[in-house]
Amino acid sequence: MLQAGSALALVPWLPARAAADELPEIPALTAFLAGRKPRLARVHLTLPQLADNGQTVPMKVTVDGPFAPNARVTAINLFSESNPVPEMAVFEFPAFVERIEVESRVRLAASQRIVAVASLADGALLASAAEVIVTIAGCMDGT
Repeated sequence: MLQAGSALALVPWLPARAAADELPEIPALTAFLAGRKPRLARVHLTLPQLADNGQTVPMKVTVDGPFAPNARVTAINLFSESNPVPEMAVFEFPAFVERIEVESRVRLAASQRIVAVASLADGALLASAAEVIVTIAGCMDGT
């Protein structure tokens, strides 16, 4: 009886977990996708779960290879759910690269989800999202 009660107690959270695997609603991201649906695979977006200072939050994006010549990564776009400028960065790869890894620091205005979208030469899109809790906002001047 206790086991059944425990399982029932978890049921309300199951849809929320499934929804967390989807990309957040960001108007700039929606415009970029233009109706295309990215696969949530091969892209790994790494950010700390808790950022004490939103002024400088470490961020790393990697895309698993290998890549076929016609399906190489041409760009990675970063989108922010709460920053004043939602398209945070674009990293372009004009030539074939064996290993895709971008490491930088970003400014975050508030606790939010960040989305990385990798564009491939064959038109396919790959994506990943990560959630960050920010204790001190980093975009107080609107940038």
